[in-house]
Amino acid sequence: MSPRYTVHASPEARKAGAVALAVASLPESFGPAAATPDVVVVNGGPGWTAEAGRAIDGGARGIVVVNPAAESVEDLLKAAEASSTAVVLDQRWAANPAVAAAEEAVRAMAGRAAVLDTVAAAPAGTDCGELLAEHLAAVVRLTGNLEYVRVVASGAHGYTVSGRLANGAPVALQGVLSSARPAGVSINMLTDNGGVSVALPEPLAAWPATVKVTGPQGEVLLPTLYESAHRATWRRLREHLDAGTAPSDLHRFAALTESLSALS
Repeated sequence: MSPRYTVHASPEARKAGAVALAVASLPESFGPAAATPDVVVVNGGPGWTAEAGRAIDGGARGIVVVNPAAESVEDLLKAAEASSTAVVLDQRWAANPAVAAAEEAVRAMAGRAAVLDTVAAAPAGTDCGELLAEHLAAVVRLTGNLEYVRVVASGAHGYTVSGRLANGAPVALQGVLSSARPAGVSINMLTDNGGVSVALPEPLAAWPATVKVTGPQGEVLLPTLYESAHRATWRRLREHLDAGTAPSDLHRFAALTESLSALS
């Protein structure tokens, strides 16, 4: 039987990451901390890398960062590697459990891509920069780094960002700030003979992500996973803690931060 790890989360991180719900869904893996916790949950606002570093200094074996803002993770990477601390990122859409299969499908067809169009929606009043960071995190998780990324337009109601895939195919990212449609992100890549369509809901939504692959054989709906992004993050952390392995989250986030920095 796997060990049970103790958890501590600040009120902000607990709310943002639905920590109580995620931990309660894995009762044999995680529980509340009475003293020094095994796992510390960090809210991903500005300064999160320093807070995570302090948690490592305090002896944390695992760290969950909820919705991390764009920051340099170079020092945190070194600290995590030196202490063998597992750091996982609970990202709004990129952490969805369906993303792994979607990534495999997208990259298998990326060489034939003709265009990639993606739309992220969030309630009115959402910070445009935060939405773009979460949106871009989901896209680059599927496609790898984009080239020639630039902001075409940005305002109170959303943004338009353009870029290119590795094969030169154009990419369009649209952000929509409106309470008139459900929050979520859709990613559609068209090829010369089919494509991939991905729909990722909010982490707390009652419905799962959908991934459809279309080719000469017709349309195939990949297996539906009834698990939230939050729970998938915690399950993945447990696997790394049990095995003593290091997640690749921070390495991927470093590449994402470079893309975001180029936009500012």
